[in-house]
Amino acid sequence: MEGCLFCKIINKEIPGDIVYEDDDILAFNDIDPKAPVHVLIIPKQHIPTFNDIDDPAIIGKITRIIQKIAKEKNIDKGGYRVVANCNKNGGQAVYHLHYHLLGGRELGWPPG
Repeated sequence: MEGCLFCKIINKEIPGDIVYEDDDILAFNDIDPKAPVHVLIIPKQHIPTFNDIDDPAIIGKITRIIQKIAKEKNIDKGGYRVVANCNKNGGQAVYHLHYHLLGGRELGWPPG
C-alpha cells in the first residue's frame, strides 16, 4: 500500500534491521525499542488492522516465527510478551498489522 511505512521496509525502499524474512513474513528490530529485545513481526501482505485479517493461517505462521525469534534471542525460557495493537484506542500507530515481541527484562503490568 502506497505510503505505508512497513510496506516501504518490505519493498526495501527504506532500511530496516531485519532479523527474519521469508515469502510471507518480515521481522525487524524496532527503531524505538521498549525492551532489550523489541522485534516487529509483520505479514508482507498489507493488512491494515487485526480486524482486517481474512486468512487466519497467517496468524499461525506469525506465531511460529515469534517462537523461533524468541528462541534465537534467548528470551524463550525467561519469558516475553507479544502485543498486537488495533486501531487508535488500542495504540496502533502504523496501519499495517504487526506484532511486537518484547523481552530481555521483566515486563510490568498493566502495560499502559
